[in-house]
Amino acid sequence: MQTPVNTFKQALAAKQPQIGFWMGLGSSIVAEIAAGAGFDWVLIDGEHSPNDLNSILHQAQAVAAYPGTHSVARIPMGHGHVGQALIKQYLDLGVQTLLVPMVDTPEQAKEIVRSMRYPPEGVRGIGGARGSRWGRYTDYPKAANGQVCLLAQVETREALANIEAIAEIDGVDGVFIGPGDLSASFGHIGNPGHAEMQAAIEDGIRRIVKTGKAPGILTQDITQAKRYLELGALFVAVGTDHQVMWRGAAQLAKTFKPEVVQ
Repeated sequence: MQTPVNTFKQALAAKQPQIGFWMGLGSSIVAEIAAGAGFDWVLIDGEHSPNDLNSILHQAQAVAAYPGTHSVARIPMGHGHVGQALIKQYLDLGVQTLLVPMVDTPEQAKEIVRSMRYPPEGVRGIGGARGSRWGRYTDYPKAANGQVCLLAQVETREALANIEAIAEIDGVDGVFIGPGDLSASFGHIGNPGHAEMQAAIEDGIRRIVKTGKAPGILTQDITQAKRYLELGALFVAVGTDHQVMWRGAAQLAKTFKPEVVQ
């Protein structure tokens, strides 16, 4: 059996926009619902959600039943902490695409690339486990390096200043702009819609596009999402599981209980 081709990585390289959905509830049932909805990719969040290796594995397994949807996992690390052990474990689960937060410099990006690759290109320990389907993918040790995909997340002033240098690192497939932390870094905490932030985000997308790499972002504002896609963003998450659920539940409750304060 051959190691599966990373179709998400291929789509980014071919400049094909990928529409995604953000998952933080730690539920394989939610993952199955999201994948069945037809998104190109789903983000399994290991940074700001109650996820561990087992729950990430179960969600990735649920998504795998839907070949048109690709699992991306975000690792809980950042600000220079490479986290080689976590990167190895996530890849050994079978997740091919990682989103790594708080990448501030090209040096950090370079180390993350090395952590995701087997020697001689990197320092990832040989193992594979589910990633190689317990050895059924006999070519995995030689094929894995070509199928892993790195999305570097920039979310500080320093990262924004280094955005071209980060994007141009060989092995970085895409650069994801994190609106929340970036807004906090600019002094607009909780307000990514601020005019200064929108100008910075749009400029960041344009600068990533010029490097030839794929820009990405998360927004639940449909108008913003369409604007970012027009600017050249190639992987855009357009909703989160918890907000879709609480908004839908709140709207339904309000229909029957208009006096409820939400």
